[in-house]
Amino acid sequence: MAEKMLKFVDVPRAMPEKRPPEERRRDFHEIYREFADAKAAEQAARCSQCGVPFCQAHCPLHNNIPDWLKMTAEGRLQEAYELAQLTNTFPEICGRICPQDRLCEGNCVIEQSGHGTVTIGAIEKYITDEAWERGWVRPIAPAAERAGSVGVIGAGPGGLAAADSLRRMGFQVTVYDRYDRPGGLMTYGIPGFKLEKDVVMRRIAQLEQGGVRFVRNCNVGGDGPDDLSFAQIRERHDAVLIATGVYKARDIGGPGAGLPGIVPALEYLTAANRKSFGDEVPAFDSGELNAAGKAVVVIGGGDTAMDCVRTAIRQGAKSVKCLYRRDRANMPGSMREVANAEEEGVEFVWQTAPKGFVGDERVRGVRVIRMRLGEPDVSGRRAPEEIPGSEFTEPADLVIKALGFEPEDLPALWNEPALEVTRWGTIRADHRTHRTAMPGVWAVGDIVRGASLVVWAIRDGREAAEAIAAELEAAERRPAAAE
Repeated sequence: MAEKMLKFVDVPRAMPEKRPPEERRRDFHEIYREFADAKAAEQAARCSQCGVPFCQAHCPLHNNIPDWLKMTAEGRLQEAYELAQLTNTFPEICGRICPQDRLCEGNCVIEQSGHGTVTIGAIEKYITDEAWERGWVRPIAPAAERAGSVGVIGAGPGGLAAADSLRRMGFQVTVYDRYDRPGGLMTYGIPGFKLEKDVVMRRIAQLEQGGVRFVRNCNVGGDGPDDLSFAQIRERHDAVLIATGVYKARDIGGPGAGLPGIVPALEYLTAANRKSFGDEVPAFDSGELNAAGKAVVVIGGGDTAMDCVRTAIRQGAKSVKCLYRRDRANMPGSMREVANAEEEGVEFVWQTAPKGFVGDERVRGVRVIRMRLGEPDVSGRRAPEEIPGSEFTEPADLVIKALGFEPEDLPALWNEPALEVTRWGTIRADHRTHRTAMPGVWAVGDIVRGASLVVWAIRDGREAAEAIAAELEAAERRPAAAE
């Protein structure tokens, strides 16, 4: 064992410096400063180099974390980057937005022994940012070109991961996306204070330089000038991968649910992210999707809700409150994000749920009832129950619904009844190969899993690329065998 490692007893855990709340409330820049070289090496040296690394086992991509930590501690930074990118298509993005507290860091052995986890995510981000800065990240250059053509529908993390893998193998890849910029939720859903947009755009540029073709503003099944049908895309390619994600917002009922001023989370976040690109956003400029000067109430407890409350703070909201029906311990969002939000001035109103909305021409408040936790439900979590007689009104000028997402009805939208879906509306696909019941069609990411993490979509995309490549290679060999 190298002397540089096993420093967790003597060296305390440290994260990169976090900008003060009063400073970060005023902008959309990332809240953590960069590690210095020495600090990154010092923190990497805390790794205990486990024989059975739980961090790696609990990473969906099974990243070889102990080895690239050791390389970082020893100053072998380029080797650390090259090893990290072997298993992760976008390590600079995962280092920023993965919930490490629930995955790799949450299962770190030295964390379990009371010494504080290794700061894996921050080091992963540092390694890849240094790689970009030093020119180690290069355009894709396949060893040989192949005739096989793959169409990818959706330019989110699953689709882009598959496109990257297939292009590296020499296949011709075209990505179709409904938006004017690729990236999916990484571009228009996740705010800049968690993932600055130039980080995503430089990766898109790298894919384009490597030969991946993007068809923007193409809403599959739509009737716009740039839209195509699913059948047309299948005709153009030898294989098609569906990676559309899930964008249909879960709604909320009750009296007054249709009042102006009650908006879906993704609509709100997309407007904010478009403004960061300098786009014209009439709904933002009119104030409809702008929290400035307003009493904001966000309903929900996941990471999207955290994105909304922290965006509202930066837009200059008068107050920001988050209603969640369970307590802090049972919140699905990252605890790190909750802490960041509280530092920035967000108030959490735990164990509360909306019963309706009040207002005339627009929303003026949320009718709220207090909850208590009862017996566990089928998921094992204690089910929230209403407390009779505990209703009150929470004033609100803007209410943001962050209750999660559901799949769109793709068989109907695409006029493809043969596209099989589950009872939840997600596409039915083999969990290993990601093949659907339709010949030559695969599906990955949230449209198969339901709303999930970016890292799982990346894993799905990489696995599907391997399965697609195997089938296209087999098809290439068949004519030769027939001769």
